[in-house]
Amino acid sequence: MEDMLSLIQWPAFAASLAAAWFVASTTKGRRNAGFWIFLLSNALWVAWGLHTSAWALIALQVCLAALNVRGLFKTEDKQQT
Repeated sequence: MEDMLSLIQWPAFAASLAAAWFVASTTKGRRNAGFWIFLLSNALWVAWGLHTSAWALIALQVCLAALNVRGLFKTEDKQQT
């Protein structure tokens, strides 16, 4: 189990990189997908951070997750009244 938890950093790395690629897109749907992928990467980094007691990394990921939620709201369609 320890080895499996150590490997979480690699999918977290890949998800972070893919999310950055999608968020930089000019297509709204891809940007939105990028924020969801970033949230997945945040969760993976937190899991790895808990495993390694990397408290600053965990705090960073919680803050970045809040920014990613903000990004999701900014990319949603605004309802017209």
